[in-house]
Amino acid sequence: MTDSPRSFADLTVRDFSEALASAAPTPGGGSAAAIAASLAASLTAMVARLSADRPRYAPYVKTHARSLEAAEAARVRFLALADEDSEAYAAFGAARKLPKDTPDEAATRNAAIATAAVRAAEVPLEVVRQCHALIHELESLAGRSNLNAASDLDVGALLVLAAARGAAANVLINLPSIEDQKVTSGMLAEVETRIHEIESSVARVHGQVRSGNLRGPES
Repeated sequence: MTDSPRSFADLTVRDFSEALASAAPTPGGGSAAAIAASLAASLTAMVARLSADRPRYAPYVKTHARSLEAAEAARVRFLALADEDSEAYAAFGAARKLPKDTPDEAATRNAAIATAAVRAAEVPLEVVRQCHALIHELESLAGRSNLNAASDLDVGALLVLAAARGAAANVLINLPSIEDQKVTSGMLAEVETRIHEIESSVARVHGQVRSGNLRGPES
């Protein structure tokens, strides 16, 4: 593919797969993680819709409505983050190609790399944050939604986990290029905390799905 689309969301699944498989540096793992997260959000929205207006699940109507709204917003946000990640990596790559033959050029290049690295870490960190928010909606729906779609919640949770871990890897790989140690320490701590909490939520979703039971409404 020679022409860059306005957005990865404009591509067919086949076209995105081919772009990802190409030798071009973008889209890469960060964009793939964001797309995976968008699929998790889509599954969350689907389960909420399959549960709405069903008498058996009437006690959970508020959960369905909130989760649907959150999932739709997340789906769109993740697609935008896929583009943002590609743009951030392209800027980082451009900074690394700057000349460094003189001390002034080297200083300019190093400053550009450090600035671009912050953005290249910030975008996947936002993916992790959004995954952290989405997994709570999935967990809220587990046992409070259409049991015939319970496995879709499980798939959604697994996609969230894969996306979050993938995005976290992209955060971590950029930290050595960031000069501000306070920034890197904060990002590292946040990533570790959020990934741990996401893992715990995914385990709870899996356990609830495996039980095959409904549970009480949210308080």
